Amino acid sequence: MSALTLSGIAASPAMAEEVSTASATEEPAATEEPAATDAPAEEDFEFHFRGNVQYNSEPLEGVRIQLEGNGFEAETETDADGRWEIGVPEKATYEVTLDEDTLPEGVVVADGGATREAEFGLTRNASVNFFLGEGERVTVSFWDQFLQRAVNGLNFGLLLALAAIGLSLIFGTTGLSNFAHAELITFGALMTLTFGNTLGVPIWLAIIIAVLLSGVLGWVLDAGIWKPLRKKGIGVIQLMIVSIGLSLALRYLFQFFYGGQTQQLVGATGVARFSIGPISLSWIDLASMLVSIVVLLAVAFFLVRTRIGKATRAVADNPSLASASGIDVNFVIRIVWVLGAALAGLSGILWAYFRPGVSWDMGFQILLLIFAAVVLGGLGTAFGALVGAVIVGLFVELSTLWLPSDMKYVGALVIMVVVLLFRPQGILGRRERIG
Repeated sequence: MSALTLSGIAASPAMAEEVSTASATEEPAATEEPAATDAPAEEDFEFHFRGNVQYNSEPLEGVRIQLEGNGFEAETETDADGRWEIGVPEKATYEVTLDEDTLPEGVVVADGGATREAEFGLTRNASVNFFLGEGERVTVSFWDQFLQRAVNGLNFGLLLALAAIGLSLIFGTTGLSNFAHAELITFGALMTLTFGNTLGVPIWLAIIIAVLLSGVLGWVLDAGIWKPLRKKGIGVIQLMIVSIGLSLALRYLFQFFYGGQTQQLVGATGVARFSIGPISLSWIDLASMLVSIVVLLAVAFFLVRTRIGKATRAVADNPSLASASGIDVNFVIRIVWVLGAALAGLSGILWAYFRPGVSWDMGFQILLLIFAAVVLGGLGTAFGALVGAVIVGLFVELSTLWLPSDMKYVGALVIMVVVLLFRPQGILGRRERIG
């Protein structure tokens, strides 16, 4: 049985010189129309992945090749000669996928899988090889896909819950819709990247340091910005506008220092996976869910059983009555900011492993989902934020069974609107508060 290979154009100096000599002595051949592609024109990029698709020495036309990585996505199809090419903006690690649905009947990717991790060497061109052969494609049943995506959705929902609870507590105690919460999420991931990757600190210690520094950032923001504005009696709308400006300032400050590329945390790629029936998990997935559950249980214990937790719920319910009862409202708010920022930082770390990758705007990418979780669960209620986050996470992942993956975040916002039409106060919210 013959195998199909994708061979890229070689980029060695010797071969480049040989190609140039041949081009100078031969008449240029008429070129065909390039294959349709969603990527920008090839000349727009300095680096290229190239290859050709053949089966039994015959080129295959119309085979879709998809590329994704470093925040960049593109796809193209092979031309009449079986050739394909995709330009990329910079050297990085990318995933190149051959869409088996576009192969002729009975032809499959025989070795190595249809998705390959590819990167550049010293040259500006790289090739990716696929080996094709005859065979029968293995399909996954609907219920197996459902179970796998439900577990992924639960994992995603739990890490969303960490950020949503902090945002909900801040709103409940201060009335502020903090749009800069996204940057608290990004900050935790960036600090882990700094200590774990750049400084070489063991990753478990880097995560602890990042969470602690996130809490410190929450303390600094409240002491330096929010408390002085509260003392001046600034209204909630003005505070929200300040949070939007702070969000933009922090986001582009992150881009200035860390660049626009996506970077991987230590251990984020190449992790061994194990299967439980139709469900496939990595050890990072399992650790992420366990950490989320333990932390969420600890937060629940803090809110229900400790004096400060009870004071926090009292301030969230009625700040004036709590102050009249002898509760130091400003101290409680300070604790809430530290706790909310630390939870957001931890959420950002888990999000960096779930994506995977760390980028300057990663928190902003899920900010609307976090707001959706808070509103869906009930404004100002920590337990409502937990319920709302799990629902949003499950819906985002399960919706890809029917919706295109690009639409999954939109679907989560739609389900929030539908629920609020029938229960405006949210799932665990109350129609009114009695003080």
